Amino acid sequence: MKKISVCAIAMVLTTPAFAQTIVPSQGFYAGLGGSVNSTHYNDQQITATGISDTYNTATGAKLASGTATGPAVSPSLGNETGIAPNLQAGYFRKFDNSNWLVGGKLSYSYINNQSTSPRFLVPQYGSFGTTSFTGNAVVQSYQVNVRQQVSLMPYVGYTFDRSYVYLGAGPTLSQVQTKINGVIGFADINGNRTDISGTPQNFSNTDWVWGVGATVGATYFLDSSWFIDVNYTIGTTQNKTANYNSAFRNVNANTGLTYAGSLVGTSSGSTTTQGFGITINKAF
Repeated sequence: MKKISVCAIAMVLTTPAFAQTIVPSQGFYAGLGGSVNSTHYNDQQITATGISDTYNTATGAKLASGTATGPAVSPSLGNETGIAPNLQAGYFRKFDNSNWLVGGKLSYSYINNQSTSPRFLVPQYGSFGTTSFTGNAVVQSYQVNVRQQVSLMPYVGYTFDRSYVYLGAGPTLSQVQTKINGVIGFADINGNRTDISGTPQNFSNTDWVWGVGATVGATYFLDSSWFIDVNYTIGTTQNKTANYNSAFRNVNANTGLTYAGSLVGTSSGSTTTQGFGITINKAF
């Protein structure tokens, strides 16, 4: 009896203590839900350049050529918060004889967080022929919208009786749209403020931008197939520059002059989005 007791005690002491769990040993899963997201717009900058030729409207004779450019300006954009639908699909697998697991998930979110900066000026300096001047481009509004985001997050986790917690990081791909609205180029020539470009110009750029993200979350299994996933995710896009170019022709009836040329500009910046999400998932 003593020998049996000693062996039994030895078996207890040497056997790992694994969680009794309904979490499957492995599985693919898919889920849907929603999230609350807050987006911050980082290091936003705009440049503007005007290139123009001046003509005598009556005769068509070219009188002068001019160029105006200036330093970049930083429009002010506030944080934007919104609710977004989420989709995700993933896979996890527990290590043999362990409570630890590894996995990964591919997530999609239609964030659609747009921030708008109201009217501001972009300073410019240039010359018409031998005449130097100062001026500015008037921008009625500047908008940045993080429309959609896809993330791929490998993760490690630890299993409990009806759940597991996890931590992961990976790449993100975000669709970012920028708009520069109502741009007009003005020049102060010989003390006279002159509208050079005429009709307000609108510029828009939409592009997919790479970034990096991280997530921390927890699941709760209702049974061996259905579970709830609650998570916090943060992702930052790379700094992306968009280029704009638009022709103009402005006939000034007051001066009898016609201005023709191009408005050229850039916008740049990155975004950081934080989100708290919840999804209902089915494991297969």
